[in-house]
Order: sequence, then C-alpha cells, then structure tokens
Amino acid sequence: MVQKKINIKKKFKDFFEHWSPKIIAEMNDYQFKLARVKGDFIWHSHDDTDEVFIVIEGTMKIEFRDGSIELKEGEMYVVPKGTEHRPHANEECKIMLVEPRGVVNTGELTTELTAENDVWL
Repeated sequence: MVQKKINIKKKFKDFFEHWSPKIIAEMNDYQFKLARVKGDFIWHSHDDTDEVFIVIEGTMKIEFRDGSIELKEGEMYVVPKGTEHRPHANEECKIMLVEPRGVVNTGELTTELTAENDVWL
C-alpha cells in the first residue's frame, strides 16, 4: 500500500500559533509533531521519555539548569528523560518534535502553555 507523502514545509502553512504542536505522522507508538516556537517556554521535564527537537527553519535555544545548547536549521538534539529544560527562540523557529503518543508539551505541569494533545494537521 502506497501512502501519501508529507511535505513538512507546506504543513507549516496550516497553522500559525506558537507552542502548540501538531501531529503530522505516527510510527509505532511515536508521533512526529510540528510546532512554531517564539519567546520563552516554561521550565519542565518529561519523566518517562526523551524528547527530540529538530530545527526545520530558524534558530532556537534549549536551556538547562547548568547551561544551554543552540540549534540551527538542520540540527537536532535529544533531551534525556527527566532533564529539566526550557526551549526559547528570539525569532519564530519551526521545529519537529518526535515523542511517544500522549506526551504533553508541558510535561507534568499544566499551564496556559499546555497544548491540546493529539491534534492532527
């Protein structure tokens, strides 16, 4: 069975809100999510899973309590499970996240930045 291919850059034209990941595909129990990010997110962690950030367009920083890492277009980083972190982007940055199904963007916290889960594009 041939599946329809997904154009990641075109998918970003379907939403404009920041910090609200949208699912574009699933593989086994993992979801591929797109998000537009700008400004500061909240400090949070994911106790049960690693979190993958892949920069599609722009530049972002992931802050940790003991330092930070900058990611540019075409770069990725895996935040180990249980690691407290805070994503940040001075200008809008387009990213892909890879996470197990059901992961909440704010980890164990519920705030005004907690996005509705399982929203598909």
